[in-house]
Amino acid sequence: MAQVTFVGACGTVTGSSTRLDFGAHRLLVDCGMFQGDDELEARNWSAFPFDPAAIGAVLLTHAHLDHTGLLPKLVAAGFRGPIYCSRATRPLARLVLEDAAELQEEEARFAAKKGYSRHARPRPLFDRRDAERAIELLEPVRFHDPFEVFPGVTARLLRAGHLLGAASLEVAAKDGTGARRRWLFSGDVGRYGVPILVDPEAPEEAPDALLLESTYGDRGHDSADAVEELAAVIDRAFARGGFVLVPAFALGRTQDLLYHLSTLVDSGRLDPDRVFLDSPMAIRATEIYRQATPEFDEEMRERIANGDNPLAIDRFRRARSVDESKSLNERSEPAVVVAASGMATGGRIVHHLARRLPDPRTAVVFVGYQAAGTRGRALLDGAQAASIHGRRVEVRAEIVQIGSLSAHADAGELVRWCRALPAPPRRIFLNHGEDPARKALAATLVELGWPRPELPRPGSVAPW
Repeated sequence: MAQVTFVGACGTVTGSSTRLDFGAHRLLVDCGMFQGDDELEARNWSAFPFDPAAIGAVLLTHAHLDHTGLLPKLVAAGFRGPIYCSRATRPLARLVLEDAAELQEEEARFAAKKGYSRHARPRPLFDRRDAERAIELLEPVRFHDPFEVFPGVTARLLRAGHLLGAASLEVAAKDGTGARRRWLFSGDVGRYGVPILVDPEAPEEAPDALLLESTYGDRGHDSADAVEELAAVIDRAFARGGFVLVPAFALGRTQDLLYHLSTLVDSGRLDPDRVFLDSPMAIRATEIYRQATPEFDEEMRERIANGDNPLAIDRFRRARSVDESKSLNERSEPAVVVAASGMATGGRIVHHLARRLPDPRTAVVFVGYQAAGTRGRALLDGAQAASIHGRRVEVRAEIVQIGSLSAHADAGELVRWCRALPAPPRRIFLNHGEDPARKALAATLVELGWPRPELPRPGSVAPW
């Protein structure tokens, strides 16, 4: 008999991790870091609710930190098995884990210097060696090709469209009666008809159980033209003589933004010398994207064939060094600055916000999900001030959200993805969503005549 145990991303959108047991064989799907307020992030320091050394393998849906960020901790605690992922996920996951380890070490040094820490002696959650050991365990596999995880247990990756290399996972094994059962993990489902990547795929056979993300299960994205919305914000800010700051996830959102900004350049509406990509990680991720031609959709391939690659190295200006980044804060001419992190919780964007938020000429554009407890969510909710580097920063800038640039499927697209399945599954579990979104999506699926979805909590167990 198989058994599913929900570890993370239950009632929240970070910390994705689910355990699937087949007798003595234990499989972990994702091992993500919690992000958000102090209470959420404190969960990263808790011991795993299982023995890491007993986990036989890990399957990754994609490279984002909330799906991979605790892999080094898992390895440090004794895990030694393979970490299966798509071929495009491996180099992106390497970037994410190396960056996360560096940040952990920096935070520990800062805590030691300032004399505070969660622990008697400041220490990182994991270090670079732990990250390196996790990276060494990454085993890339091809989309669509089944592979054996354990004897009698196979897995297969389908394109999810959310990020380069992002996958939905199909896991199959025989139950106690000898019948073959299928578990389908949606991963983060992407959008339909958006640039660069092909649309999300559905399996040819119906799953017995579906574990479905619900990030935007209670809302639809703005259907407005993303390029026109972006152009309007830039035009307003430039007319005021101000900056446009775009907190963007280094993986995925940044590359989509470059695509749309390139469209504005091609139409003569934006000077490319006024656009700065200020994130070493995003610069490296863009190079990985640029070389991933097999994953591109038809429109992207046509642009490249016509000599117009939005991800080309010389397309926009790139601030690689700290000094180059700092120089942007001294710039008086209007500019667009794209920098991580996407929820404005860290990275170079924080320094730009500290400098530009009090300036009413500034526009801050959010293009991705803002989790509860993050600086990005607070700004979108109308915060009059932000605490940055221990000081109060007044918020006088224009704060904008462009929902049409989200990388997550909205409620309608999640239903579209579900309807592409050959038949409804017998059991449905909704995770990776805050409770209002989970409940709304559950109600929608029931209205369609599907089985009532279950809303697991951390530690919930579902025997099968």
